[in-house]
Amino acid sequence: MPDWSYQTLFRPLLFKFPARLSRSVTLTAIGKLGRLPGGSFAIRTLGHMKPSPLLARDMAGIAVNSPVGLSGGVDPEGAAQKALAQFGFGFIEHGPVTVQPIRSDQPIENHIAAETVRYPTYYENDGLDVVAARLAKPGHQLPQLARITPMPHALPDQAIVELGRMMEKLHASGAAGFYVDVLQAARSFADSQAVLNRLPELAAANHYADKPLYLYVPPDYPNERLIAILSNPKSIIWSGVVIGEAVRDGGSVGDEGGGEAIRVGREGKALALDKIKLLRSVCGPSLVIKAGGGVHEPQDALDLLKAGADGIMLHSGLVYAGPGLPKRINEAIVYEQVCKLPVPQTPSFWKHWGWMCLLGIGMMIGGIFSWIIAATSVLLPYDLDFIGMSLEELRHINPNLLHFMSHDRVTLAGTMISIGILYYQLAKHGIREGMDWARTALLTSGVVGFLSFFLYLGYGYFDPFHALASAILLPMFFLSMRSNPEQPYRLPVNLRNDRVWRLAMWGQLCFVVLGFALAAGGLTIALVGVTNVFVKTDLAYLYASFAALKEVNAKLIPLIAHDRAGFGGALLCDALAILITALWGSRQGARWLWWTLLFGGAPGFYAGFSVHFSIGYTDFWHLSPAIFALLLYVFGLILLYPYLMKKAPLTSLTYK
Repeated sequence: MPDWSYQTLFRPLLFKFPARLSRSVTLTAIGKLGRLPGGSFAIRTLGHMKPSPLLARDMAGIAVNSPVGLSGGVDPEGAAQKALAQFGFGFIEHGPVTVQPIRSDQPIENHIAAETVRYPTYYENDGLDVVAARLAKPGHQLPQLARITPMPHALPDQAIVELGRMMEKLHASGAAGFYVDVLQAARSFADSQAVLNRLPELAAANHYADKPLYLYVPPDYPNERLIAILSNPKSIIWSGVVIGEAVRDGGSVGDEGGGEAIRVGREGKALALDKIKLLRSVCGPSLVIKAGGGVHEPQDALDLLKAGADGIMLHSGLVYAGPGLPKRINEAIVYEQVCKLPVPQTPSFWKHWGWMCLLGIGMMIGGIFSWIIAATSVLLPYDLDFIGMSLEELRHINPNLLHFMSHDRVTLAGTMISIGILYYQLAKHGIREGMDWARTALLTSGVVGFLSFFLYLGYGYFDPFHALASAILLPMFFLSMRSNPEQPYRLPVNLRNDRVWRLAMWGQLCFVVLGFALAAGGLTIALVGVTNVFVKTDLAYLYASFAALKEVNAKLIPLIAHDRAGFGGALLCDALAILITALWGSRQGARWLWWTLLFGGAPGFYAGFSVHFSIGYTDFWHLSPAIFALLLYVFGLILLYPYLMKKAPLTSLTYK
């Protein structure tokens, strides 16, 4: 469920149900999708969330694809790990993990206005054995880090035994490192100090000593106690510090006898910022710091990184912003890196993108020429030679027949012009700038478009004009698909979950649905063209039957079928370009994209509606799919206008 479906459809629905049920339903559905054949492909297609290579880095000896990680509290039962790993994360946390399972049937509370989730117990988890089995068969390649904690209020001796047992077993299961979470569970500060002082001996005496150890610090842990811990000579054991996301509900961490209920939400950001600044001032730049509190929009992540964090972990932000949050954060970080680099030289027109521009222009010229023919004589001389009849004879057979054939050819012409505009714009603003999604859109659409030429042969009619056009345009397509290394996006990206962004999610939903609807329509029309040729409303308009038309002239059917199949293939080609653009291309401030959608869709809709009304083919059920598509198109443009036409704000992050 990408943001355009989560924010618009699923979140309002899920928030009406108990939080435990909503979480279970969501994670189970995502998990099952990820495990289905082709499920991973569907997730990648809908989300396009793979991190840029520019985000790769080393964290305490662990190579990660992104500094954005997934908190263990998001999917405590591991129902959707394989799917979540494809959301743009660089690492995944499991935990808290205790040696024995800790269950709770108390409700999880969702405080929507405050964007805060309240959990009844801090320690709820499936226990060591289950988590170890989960780590051993993750279904993904991301580094997995285990947050281990002793049983609540365990004595120091017991805590050390439990930590050793968990590190031993989880190391064997593939854990890349450990977050040692003892400050929350300890009965007192003295107990936590006693456990931490014995950890170096425990780690050194075992074969997992090479695994990085992070001290896990609750965000509201007293600063003076944290300084005392890190000032201890034995603190050299720590590869880094993880600032957690959970604030104790009913007592500060470190208070003896504090409640176990916790809150995870926006308030964690201010606490995390305070801890990051403290740690940087005390420990210097070498300490790896991860922060997990209050990241609900990309700007929150940039603020934590600017303060000195090396990585962040997402929890409540995924609940309130949606599953696209890691992708949006990754894009913001990449922009902050590349905006300070020299602008690369624009590739030559003839390198690749210019050929696609020429192909687009060729499609527009071909569409205009086809429209003129369809609106005047309708048929070309070779069409008449094929059926062995004149225009007058066709009018005499059925006065609506030429009008009907004109309606097919005008709609095809309008679709060709739309394709040409889309191709030209995606080439000029997409391929030229090294946008991989634009190349994918053109490649997918182009392959389908050229293959659809063979649909003309479905009823035994070879169209020389279409064959000549394809022969001219195909080399341009191949030349445009030559090597074109992906370049990072260099314009400011969206940083806020504001009203403009939320409206854009509705606009994006409109165009995604439009893309799918047009694709379904194109497939249907193409299949009808090579099988039944006519639908019921067509025959009603013609006041004729399939058999009667075939009896008059057997070659009429192949001629009409080739127009229908050709239009269906062109519509599918157009739909795929629109769909991939809607799924992957929406960026705040991309003014060219809004104009592309406006001018790219207008010829197709104008051709379709104008020809139907001009020939009197106005059956409501026949036009209802086109009316539905037009509404999606208009509302999509209106809702996307503020987002695409308004530049995203600049930021000032200096990222390491």
